[in-house]
Amino acid sequence: MKQPRSVRDVDVGGKRLLVRSDLNVPLDGGRVADDTRIRASLPTLQLLLQREAAQVTVCSHVGRPKGEDPQYSMQPVRERLQQLLDDRRLHVLENTRFNPGETENDPAFARELAADNELFVEDAFGSVHRAHASTVGVAELLPAYAGLLLERELKELGKLLGNVEHPFVLISGGAKVDDKLGVLENLGGKADAVLVGGKMAEQLREQNPLPFDVVLPTDVVAASEFSENAEARITPYDDLPDGWLGLDIGPETRNDFARHIAAARTIFWNGPMGVFEWPRFAEGTKAVAEAVARSDAYSVVGGADSARALTELGLENEVSWLSTGGGAVLELLEGKDLPGVSVIPES
Repeated sequence: MKQPRSVRDVDVGGKRLLVRSDLNVPLDGGRVADDTRIRASLPTLQLLLQREAAQVTVCSHVGRPKGEDPQYSMQPVRERLQQLLDDRRLHVLENTRFNPGETENDPAFARELAADNELFVEDAFGSVHRAHASTVGVAELLPAYAGLLLERELKELGKLLGNVEHPFVLISGGAKVDDKLGVLENLGGKADAVLVGGKMAEQLREQNPLPFDVVLPTDVVAASEFSENAEARITPYDDLPDGWLGLDIGPETRNDFARHIAAARTIFWNGPMGVFEWPRFAEGTKAVAEAVARSDAYSVVGGADSARALTELGLENEVSWLSTGGGAVLELLEGKDLPGVSVIPES
């Protein structure tokens, strides 16, 4: 895997820098609901300030606004970052996606971002799979370097692409099998067990396009309709009543998955086991999170829902690496080039 040159190796003293951070955090009523990504951005910003950068300008997007939408303003993020790192040299620009040129990688918007800056630091791993103005365009205009978070993400996730310690257990869940099929194809062949839950399990049960077997749920927590308060029951998957939906893995499957996880020496988990946002359908995801956290294997967890589950259970520090990326994780582990990394010269 390509190793982009690092911000550690450049003299930033007296220079003006543009930093692409991943500050795409959930907002609730004008406040930051979860500052995990903001905290993850701090080491790079602290390094630049400690090394006497003259000015550090941070850019990021929040959400998917259609034009200048006040509910996606960076102001709450700016205020939270200032609470965590108060330095007059630190500035946060408005949401990059307020400008339509961002997602189009428009050269004019890239020039606007790059103006008055001397160096560019890419630290938003969660966005490097997108060829946007703030990830690729500015890196073509300014000397570009990888930030500390981007470096660490590439290092930890890259371990899964090399020679892993076996047994290697791959855990995949969520609703969209198409989004994760590439990862399963690329990593599944060297995995000793591929555990699949969520709606993905239903899709793979009907037609498995993979050239290897997967471990599917044998029982589910089923509901009469897709509703948090619907009638629910635990049932063997093969006895799922007509019209009912499997919204979580059942206790038998939880125990089976936990047994595989306990034996693992390497683990990658992406995607919940059911509709974990609803308490009565959260036990499967909770069981997997707890099993991964208990393991002494090298464990990597990627994807917003899996990360949220770990964080809500207070287990975020009990895994080897909790990635800040979603789509970027999948594309990297699928073996694809990441535009925001490819544009940075190698070390």
